[in-house]
Amino acid sequence: MALRGILVLELAGLAPGPFCGMVLADFGAQVVRVDRPGARGDVSFMARGKRSLAVNLKRPDGALVLRRLCAQADVVLEPFRHGVMETLQLGPEILQRENPKLIYARLSGFGQSGRFCRVAGHDINYLALSGVLSKIGRSGENPYAPLNLLADFGGGGLICTLGILLALFQRTRSGKGQVIDASMVEGTAYLSSFLWKSQQVRLWGRPRGQNMLDGGAPFYTTYRTADGGFMAVGAVEPQFYKLLIKGLGLKSDELPNQMSMTDWPEMKRRFAEVFAKKTKEEWCQIFDGTDACVTPVLTFEEVTQHDHNKERGSFITDEEQNVSPRPAPLLSDTPALPSSKRDPFVGEHTEEILQEFGFSQVEISQLASDKIIEINKPRANL
Repeated sequence: MALRGILVLELAGLAPGPFCGMVLADFGAQVVRVDRPGARGDVSFMARGKRSLAVNLKRPDGALVLRRLCAQADVVLEPFRHGVMETLQLGPEILQRENPKLIYARLSGFGQSGRFCRVAGHDINYLALSGVLSKIGRSGENPYAPLNLLADFGGGGLICTLGILLALFQRTRSGKGQVIDASMVEGTAYLSSFLWKSQQVRLWGRPRGQNMLDGGAPFYTTYRTADGGFMAVGAVEPQFYKLLIKGLGLKSDELPNQMSMTDWPEMKRRFAEVFAKKTKEEWCQIFDGTDACVTPVLTFEEVTQHDHNKERGSFITDEEQNVSPRPAPLLSDTPALPSSKRDPFVGEHTEEILQEFGFSQVEISQLASDKIIEINKPRANL
């Protein structure tokens, strides 16, 4: 796989960090999750392909264990607020002095500087401070966050993954690692570059929820069907809009101009009445295979059974019969080969990892005796 031979130490955290580590593992990196002894494991459920080392970093000897690992690692990924790693004597100045090739990825909500760098927050807070949240919501309603996807996983985990890959590529030229300051606020704002760059055109001239791409247009929104399902409509271009009108059984010469914004509320009402007369399956039979840009809103139960997704193998099943999306993108020569094994227990691989990094059995036993590390080998079911 593309990242074969890359060793990553992922300090356990919530959503964004585990997702970043999982992406790296999916594409071949050897990812070691550094857990706290006694922790419940990855509460974000993104431990696929990782091994678990349990070590108490708040104890000086525990911090020394991680330093020895970092001396041989390619990447360390830490999800804490500014100053936490420095307090543990595990900041980039120390670790990169001992391993100049180390890439030190810092994934946090507000970044490593600025007045909020030591403040707690969650996806909705980062989304709010990025400006993006102000653009999302129905007309006349409060802004709302689209789950915790944008800041946590898009602007956070995925942008941090990009930073790590860029740093790995640059290291092939310079031979040196570098520090990555991945702020979820800035990552989310960066994802919204189109919104910023297009402010001078008509796309965003009206209040939230009344523009073409935020639910204001009748040809770019969702409609409820007779059976309680939904259809998604994205017929922006005139030729696609024409096919939409045809599929709905309406006549273009009896309708206002597609771009007449004053008529959009009434057009949405008319479209809604039409969509409500047929089931989701009936609308699929009408629009499937056309360029009307009309698709069913699939539930998690439906998405794995959709013909297109089945033909591409877009979803995978692990050994415990849990379904999840196949890693993307699909590389032609070195595709991801995600692990199908269960997630690791906290400390399940502590002993074998330390042995691989050159710790003697005497050292390991002493660390365990001193409760610096935790070893939790699974018991066989006889």
